Amino acid sequence: MNITLRYFASIREALGTSSQAWQTQAGTVAALRDELMAQGGAYPEALARGKAIRVAVNQVMTDESAAINEGAEVAFFPPVTGG
Repeated sequence: MNITLRYFASIREALGTSSQAWQTQAGTVAALRDELMAQGGAYPEALARGKAIRVAVNQVMTDESAAINEGAEVAFFPPVTGG
């Protein structure tokens, strides 16, 4: 299925892009994250399991058990604080 990936803040900086079209067979956010990390390059470090990363699917905050459907927008971003 075709989805859109969006990256914010330090993840965007690490990957060098703010968004990309992606073809995936992943059915959940967790499977998608694993798929992305398996790509190598900057992905394993930027999306590492030990890092606190927030996820939104179609602009709704969710956890990694959320399902992904055709045409979904999946956004990854680090938790941020204001000051």
